[in-house]
Amino acid sequence: MTGWTVEHIVRAAQYLSFLSSPPIQSNSTKYPNRRAKNDAKLPRLRLIRMAGSMELPAKGGFSFDLCRRNAMLEKNGLKMPGFRKTGTTIVGLVFQDGVVLGADTRATEGPIVADKNCEKIHFMAPNIYCCGAGTAADTEAVTDMVSSQLQLHRYATSRESRVVTALTLLKTHLFNYQGHVSAALVLGGVDVTGPHLHTVYPHGSTDTLPFATMGSGSLAAMSVFESRYKEGLTREEGIQLVADAICAGIFNDLGSGSNVDVCVITKGKTEYLRTHQEPNPRTYASSKGFSFAKGHTEVLSTKITQLKLKPEVTEGDAMEEE
Repeated sequence: MTGWTVEHIVRAAQYLSFLSSPPIQSNSTKYPNRRAKNDAKLPRLRLIRMAGSMELPAKGGFSFDLCRRNAMLEKNGLKMPGFRKTGTTIVGLVFQDGVVLGADTRATEGPIVADKNCEKIHFMAPNIYCCGAGTAADTEAVTDMVSSQLQLHRYATSRESRVVTALTLLKTHLFNYQGHVSAALVLGGVDVTGPHLHTVYPHGSTDTLPFATMGSGSLAAMSVFESRYKEGLTREEGIQLVADAICAGIFNDLGSGSNVDVCVITKGKTEYLRTHQEPNPRTYASSKGFSFAKGHTEVLSTKITQLKLKPEVTEGDAMEEE
């Protein structure tokens, strides 16, 4: 379609309609020369038909070329990359004065709990915070990058950041990477236009909702929201509902656990309630601690490398020695 104008398209359509029309049946005895003239035009018409079929754009529809290519590569032994299973429960809701965000604090690495008290509610602006689910490095990097861009924007305009600005920066960045940046986000904040709550998916699609959940524990949290959410919630009711939704994810999803973090954003004020609840503390901890005798873990090999210190010679000392 590059370089085509409306006039070109109309002319091409006229050519195609003319070529597809049935030939005119003439009486060869009455008009002997007309049949010969039509026969002489046939090669030229075939050329026009071929040229039109080559230059016209292909019809719309889904192309399976890449699917066939991937099937061929997989058949030849290439192992296609799979998605990484991550565990998190992040939620958010809009109440009468602002937005409440919530998250659990368990970070996993496969079947291992890597961190029992990590922060999943990220600072974006004084009036905007963002909950992250997915790969921890991706959520940290994306939110830090957009947070610095919002800071520069505030320096340039001397105005408070808007939630839609953060949303546009996040969705544009994630869409450019086509889902390879594994960051699923719940963005919330209050600006001059009021409270806003958005969800951002790893491929760049977004939703604007009064309450939202994401992560592996999102189904359990959503069941709490759908059964108890109502418009006009007070601050205390919103915090309690968010905490209960996070607890539902903690107790029903193995990838979510530990504590409940809550962030309350209102006009001109933000409260980050770190470790708001501890729903499943350790039931037993030895007062003496744990000690293990030598020999429990076998030492396979030992190597000691001596480090040699190199004297530093400055330029002045070198000149004096000369």
